[in-house]
Amino acid sequence: MFKPYGVIPPVISPMHEDGSFNEPVYRVMIDRLIDNGVHGIFPLGTTGEFYAFSVEQSRRILEITMDQVAHRVPVYAGANSITTRGAVELVQMAQECKVDAVSVLTPMFISQTQSELYGFYKTIAANTDLPVIIYNNRPKTNVTVEPGTIAQLSEIDNIVGVKDSTGDFTNTEEYLRLTRGNDNFGVLLGRDTLIYAGLCYGAVGAIASCANVAPRIAADIYDKYVAGDLKGSLEAQFALAPLRIASNMGTFPEVIKEGLILEGIPVGKCLDPIALLSDSQRNSLRGVLSEMGLL
Repeated sequence: MFKPYGVIPPVISPMHEDGSFNEPVYRVMIDRLIDNGVHGIFPLGTTGEFYAFSVEQSRRILEITMDQVAHRVPVYAGANSITTRGAVELVQMAQECKVDAVSVLTPMFISQTQSELYGFYKTIAANTDLPVIIYNNRPKTNVTVEPGTIAQLSEIDNIVGVKDSTGDFTNTEEYLRLTRGNDNFGVLLGRDTLIYAGLCYGAVGAIASCANVAPRIAADIYDKYVAGDLKGSLEAQFALAPLRIASNMGTFPEVIKEGLILEGIPVGKCLDPIALLSDSQRNSLRGVLSEMGLL
């Protein structure tokens, strides 16, 4: 049974100046992340601007990802749609690309009941052989999967985990408490300041946007924790925190992209209407990266 683990970066989608996908830089990004010890690669997440691509463009990005990763680490594909039908289409497309697992965001814009959310994920799981990870991001969607619903969904064989991006650690704790008897289900942190805390409670890892910019530091939180070096793990968490806090400066994920540009990786800006950072914001980000030893 597939089980998610470790620090998994939701990889940014590099863009050319005209807004088209930059395949050569994306391939460089994947190699850099794997060489720095991340435990998986996650294309087409929120950090990867999944909403910017058509189904066929998404398919091509997954094909490129699978080719470049070459089975070195698991590949988790984002498959996000407002409708159940749309999500099933994307999940089946990801399965055709032979990814290892899919992450499915709660539907956006519409406000579902917990019963509707249960039906959404149950139907998706029934229409794929892939392991499914529930993606709960209430700050972005204004929709949440409550802990009791997660406990119910965790009983479905190929629903193998949940990513909690609420930033509400009590919510994460309840996910963990209510599923703690299920060895086939794992909770992943989606808030980069809470990775160490999550591991202490029994989480299996994190899908961490800041790992794009600081992959070794982020991976150290997990690697040192599982090696028993709790002090080292906590220090790595403290080292990563200022970057996550700095990501609030601009419209997400522009700080992640500009951090990579400051590191010398020409990933381009986010698609409009997301704007570049101001000069003062960019200088602040430069200071954060310098303090982290990344420049």
